[in-house]
Amino acid sequence: MSEASDEDLMLRIAGGDRLAFRALVDRHLGRATGFAWRMLGSRAEAEDAVQDAFLRVWQHGPRWRSDGASFRTWFHRILLNLCIDRKRKPRVEPLEAAGDPVDERMDSAAQLEQSRTTKAVAEAVAELPERQRAALVMCHYEGLSNIEAAAALQLSVGAVESLLVRAKRALRDRLAVLKEA
Repeated sequence: MSEASDEDLMLRIAGGDRLAFRALVDRHLGRATGFAWRMLGSRAEAEDAVQDAFLRVWQHGPRWRSDGASFRTWFHRILLNLCIDRKRKPRVEPLEAAGDPVDERMDSAAQLEQSRTTKAVAEAVAELPERQRAALVMCHYEGLSNIEAAAALQLSVGAVESLLVRAKRALRDRLAVLKEA
Protein backbone atom coordinates (compact mmCIF):
# COMPACT_ATOMS: atom_id res chain seq x y z
CA MET A 1 0.00 0.00 0.00
CA SER A 2 3.02 2.26 0.41
CA GLU A 3 3.36 2.59 -3.36
CA ALA A 4 -0.23 3.80 -3.82
CA SER A 5 -0.71 7.52 -4.44
CA ASP A 6 -2.55 9.69 -1.93
CA GLU A 7 -5.42 9.98 -4.36
CA ASP A 8 -5.67 6.18 -4.72
CA LEU A 9 -5.64 5.82 -0.95
CA MET A 10 -8.43 8.41 -0.67
CA LEU A 11 -10.56 6.44 -3.11
CA ARG A 12 -10.08 3.37 -0.93
CA ILE A 13 -10.80 5.38 2.23
CA ALA A 14 -14.05 6.51 0.64
CA GLY A 15 -15.00 2.83 0.62
CA GLY A 16 -14.13 2.45 4.30
CA ASP A 17 -10.69 0.86 3.86
CA ARG A 18 -8.97 1.22 7.24
CA LEU A 19 -5.62 -0.02 5.94
CA ALA A 20 -5.59 2.70 3.29
CA PHE A 21 -6.36 5.26 6.00
CA ARG A 22 -3.53 3.92 8.18
CA ALA A 23 -1.13 4.14 5.21
CA LEU A 24 -2.18 7.75 4.54
CA VAL A 25 -1.77 8.68 8.21
CA ASP A 26 1.65 7.01 8.38
CA ARG A 27 2.72 8.88 5.25
CA HIS A 28 1.65 12.36 6.41
CA LEU A 29 1.67 12.30 10.22
CA GLY A 30 5.20 13.60 10.78
CA ARG A 31 5.01 16.51 8.37
CA ALA A 32 1.48 17.41 9.47
CA THR A 33 2.54 17.49 13.12
CA GLY A 34 5.53 19.67 12.25
CA PHE A 35 3.33 22.04 10.29
CA ALA A 36 0.77 22.30 13.09
CA TRP A 37 3.50 22.74 15.73
CA ARG A 38 5.00 25.63 13.77
CA MET A 39 1.58 27.22 13.35
CA LEU A 40 0.48 26.74 16.97
CA GLY A 41 3.71 26.76 18.98
CA SER A 42 2.57 23.87 21.17
CA ARG A 43 3.28 20.19 20.59
CA ALA A 44 0.11 19.10 22.43
CA GLU A 45 -2.09 21.52 20.47
CA ALA A 46 -0.41 20.43 17.24
CA GLU A 47 -1.07 16.75 17.94
CA ASP A 48 -4.72 17.50 18.72
CA ALA A 49 -5.11 19.54 15.52
CA VAL A 50 -3.53 16.79 13.42
CA GLN A 51 -5.75 14.18 15.03
CA ASP A 52 -8.81 16.31 14.24
CA ALA A 53 -7.61 16.80 10.65
CA PHE A 54 -7.18 13.06 10.08
CA LEU A 55 -10.56 12.44 11.65
CA ARG A 56 -12.06 14.78 9.07
CA VAL A 57 -10.22 12.96 6.30
CA TRP A 58 -11.83 9.71 7.46
CA GLN A 59 -15.28 11.25 7.91
CA HIS A 60 -15.26 13.20 4.64
CA GLY A 61 -13.39 10.63 2.56
CA PRO A 62 -16.47 9.67 0.52
CA ARG A 63 -16.99 13.32 -0.49
CA TRP A 64 -13.37 14.02 -1.48
CA ARG A 65 -12.72 14.51 -5.16
CA SER A 66 -9.38 15.15 -6.83
CA ASP A 67 -10.87 17.87 -9.05
CA GLY A 68 -7.78 20.02 -9.42
CA ALA A 69 -6.39 19.94 -5.88
CA SER A 70 -4.04 17.25 -4.67
CA PHE A 71 -4.74 15.44 -1.44
CA ARG A 72 -1.77 17.20 0.13
CA THR A 73 -3.17 20.63 -0.72
CA TRP A 74 -6.66 19.68 0.50
CA PHE A 75 -5.28 18.22 3.72
CA HIS A 76 -3.09 21.27 4.42
CA ARG A 77 -6.15 23.48 3.99
CA ILE A 78 -8.07 21.41 6.56
CA LEU A 79 -5.14 21.45 8.98
CA LEU A 80 -4.52 25.17 8.46
CA ASN A 81 -8.16 25.98 9.24
CA LEU A 82 -8.01 23.88 12.40
CA CYS A 83 -4.77 25.61 13.46
CA ILE A 84 -6.27 29.04 12.85
CA ASP A 85 -9.34 28.10 14.91
CA ARG A 86 -7.15 26.85 17.76
CA LYS A 87 -4.88 29.90 17.59
CA ARG A 88 -7.88 32.19 18.00
CA LYS A 89 -8.99 30.43 21.17
CA PRO A 90 -7.61 31.77 24.46
CA ARG A 91 -4.44 29.98 25.52
CA VAL A 92 -4.26 28.13 28.78
CA GLU A 93 -0.59 27.19 28.69
CA PRO A 94 2.27 29.57 27.80
CA LEU A 95 4.53 28.75 24.85
CA GLU A 96 7.56 28.29 27.11
CA ALA A 97 5.89 25.31 28.80
CA ALA A 98 6.09 23.32 25.55
CA GLY A 99 9.89 23.32 25.61
CA ASP A 100 12.26 22.38 22.83
CA PRO A 101 13.74 18.98 22.09
CA VAL A 102 17.31 18.67 23.31
CA ASP A 103 20.06 17.39 21.02
CA GLU A 104 22.26 15.30 23.31
CA ARG A 105 25.21 15.48 20.90
CA MET A 106 25.85 19.17 21.67
CA ASP A 107 27.51 20.60 24.71
CA SER A 108 25.48 22.73 27.07
CA ALA A 109 26.69 26.08 25.66
CA ALA A 110 25.75 25.06 22.12
CA GLN A 111 22.43 23.75 23.37
CA LEU A 112 21.72 27.02 25.16
CA GLU A 113 22.58 29.07 22.07
CA GLN A 114 20.49 26.83 19.82
CA SER A 115 17.60 26.97 22.27
CA ARG A 116 17.73 30.77 22.37
CA THR A 117 17.86 30.98 18.58
CA THR A 118 15.03 28.47 18.13
CA LYS A 119 12.92 30.30 20.70
CA ALA A 120 13.60 33.69 19.11
CA VAL A 121 12.69 32.39 15.64
CA ALA A 122 9.57 30.63 16.96
CA GLU A 123 8.46 33.80 18.76
CA ALA A 124 9.16 35.93 15.70
CA VAL A 125 7.19 33.52 13.49
CA ALA A 126 4.35 33.49 16.04
CA GLU A 127 4.17 37.32 15.89
CA LEU A 128 3.67 37.33 12.13
CA PRO A 129 0.18 38.03 10.84
CA GLU A 130 -1.80 34.83 10.30
CA ARG A 131 -1.59 34.69 6.50
CA GLN A 132 2.12 35.54 6.43
CA ARG A 133 2.80 32.84 9.04
CA ALA A 134 0.76 30.29 7.11
CA ALA A 135 2.54 31.05 3.81
CA LEU A 136 5.96 30.92 5.47
CA VAL A 137 5.30 27.65 7.29
CA MET A 138 3.81 25.98 4.21
CA CYS A 139 6.55 27.02 1.81
CA HIS A 140 9.67 27.01 3.96
CA TYR A 141 9.01 24.47 6.66
CA GLU A 142 6.67 22.07 4.89
CA GLY A 143 8.21 22.26 1.43
CA LEU A 144 5.02 23.10 -0.43
CA SER A 145 5.52 24.95 -3.68
CA ASN A 146 4.14 28.46 -3.97
CA ILE A 147 1.44 27.03 -6.25
CA GLU A 148 0.41 24.41 -3.66
CA ALA A 149 0.45 26.98 -0.85
CA ALA A 150 -1.63 29.36 -2.98
CA ALA A 151 -4.21 26.63 -3.54
CA ALA A 152 -4.32 25.74 0.17
CA LEU A 153 -4.62 29.41 1.18
CA GLN A 154 -7.06 30.12 -1.64
CA LEU A 155 -4.87 32.96 -2.93
CA SER A 156 -3.01 33.71 -6.14
CA VAL A 157 0.63 32.67 -6.46
CA GLY A 158 1.59 36.35 -6.56
CA ALA A 159 -0.24 36.97 -3.29
CA VAL A 160 1.62 34.06 -1.64
CA GLU A 161 4.94 35.40 -2.93
CA SER A 162 4.08 38.84 -1.55
CA LEU A 163 3.17 37.30 1.82
CA LEU A 164 6.51 35.46 1.85
CA VAL A 165 8.48 38.63 1.09
CA ARG A 166 6.71 40.54 3.86
CA ALA A 167 7.10 37.64 6.31
CA LYS A 168 10.84 37.33 5.63
CA ARG A 169 11.32 41.07 5.97
CA ALA A 170 9.42 41.12 9.27
CA LEU A 171 11.43 38.16 10.59
CA ARG A 172 14.73 39.73 9.54
CA ASP A 173 13.80 43.03 11.22
CA ARG A 174 12.53 41.34 14.39
CA LEU A 175 15.55 39.06 14.74
CA ALA A 176 17.97 41.94 14.07
CA VAL A 177 16.39 43.88 16.96
CA LEU A 178 16.72 40.86 19.24
CA LYS A 179 20.35 40.31 18.20
CA GLU A 180 21.25 43.91 19.07
CA ALA A 181 19.64 43.65 22.50
